[in-house]
Amino acid sequence: MSTARPSLPEGSLDGARPVPLWLDTPDRPAPRPPVTGDTSVDLLIIGGGFTGLWAAVRAKERDPGREVLLVEGDRIAEHATGRNGGFCEASLTHGEANGRNRWPEEYAVLEQLGAENLAAIADTVRTYDMKCSYTPGGVLKVATRPHTVAALEPGSDGHLDQGAVRRLVDSPTYLAGRLDAEGSATVDPARMAWELARVAESLGVRIAENTRVTRLRKAPDGVTAECGSARVRADRVVLATNVFTSLLGARAFSVVPVYDYVLATEPLTPEQWASIGWDEPYGITDVGNQFHYYRRTPDGRILWGGYDAIYYFGRATRAEYEQREQTHQLLARHFFETFPQLAGVRFTHRWGGAIDTCSRFSAFYGLTHSGRVAHAAGFTGLGVGASRFAADVMLDLLAGKDTERTRLRMVRERPLPFPPEPFAWAGIQLTRRALAREDETGQRSVWLRFLDRLGLGFAS
Repeated sequence: MSTARPSLPEGSLDGARPVPLWLDTPDRPAPRPPVTGDTSVDLLIIGGGFTGLWAAVRAKERDPGREVLLVEGDRIAEHATGRNGGFCEASLTHGEANGRNRWPEEYAVLEQLGAENLAAIADTVRTYDMKCSYTPGGVLKVATRPHTVAALEPGSDGHLDQGAVRRLVDSPTYLAGRLDAEGSATVDPARMAWELARVAESLGVRIAENTRVTRLRKAPDGVTAECGSARVRADRVVLATNVFTSLLGARAFSVVPVYDYVLATEPLTPEQWASIGWDEPYGITDVGNQFHYYRRTPDGRILWGGYDAIYYFGRATRAEYEQREQTHQLLARHFFETFPQLAGVRFTHRWGGAIDTCSRFSAFYGLTHSGRVAHAAGFTGLGVGASRFAADVMLDLLAGKDTERTRLRMVRERPLPFPPEPFAWAGIQLTRRALAREDETGQRSVWLRFLDRLGLGFAS
């Protein structure tokens, strides 16, 4: 995608609601009551996003008699779970290149486990009749700069030249493409979370919202979680707070919050869809370090996000960061550069949210509090699918089970932590500039090659 800035069609962002499309619906469930008194459970799950919800469902499927309480400090799906693009991918490693580079000896197993995990998600949707617009369709990757065509392996099976890719979706920016018809689906992520909560409760899980855990303490017979004036004693705890790391202790340095921004158009007319020829339900992403992701929504919109990930000094996460005018304008310009046929289309929603990024670009796992608290974090934008796998890993770890999952080097090892400020800020800004230059020139800088040697990578 060129960094040239075509003029933004007048009024295209006027009136866009500053809320996530997925959450802007009267169908959003009312919040469940908070925990108000002391209680005791077998398993406490902290966090009401995908990771915690999958842990709740999987815990009861494994052991129906286990008493499970899930607490969420805000509302179900309020943060990353209800703000993402709804791409549900098989990859557990943030793509094949990242997986093969970091865990070459076990990548075949990771690929198989990822495919099995995606199939299990689809099975869960069918089994419990989950109304979340789960739609298998694959991903179309496109090259928009000449030097990125090689990444799509010209001459190999599945490669699409310029004419072929533009017959699938017609954009003047497309130079080549590759369609992976397997390994991905799209969902309405908020509805998927709400449906997982419904399923969990049908299995006997208790869910409490607006219940923020401020401290975990070891107790003689388990772990005690402090939730305001209430106390929850649990034999085991799943920590599924992702970007909110206050309960992770020193391991919080393994995660930084990066804000991702998204737009959604008004529903397109049949004539507008015909002008771009996008008939199939696959999602689309362009090849590059700073990449866009986009998809059709169930009600006929285009969701358009990515590219301009922003880190705020001090690992800060604040509500005001969810709106960033210059990024939303940049996204809008790129949208009309990609689809000039859609000039005149307006955006109805604009939003942002924090992604939990770690230095290896895929989730890491661990145990604390003498093996009674399991955690997973660092999904780096691919948690819609990988969160279910993470739930199983944490439940295995808490049970002390030796499984194919817990034997993985990916599970046993932790990523390099980020440095404290101001070094984290300086390093991340330097890296962002270097990645942007590589996108423009195709040349990897000395700084990026140095990070590669450290095993940090910083390429998506």
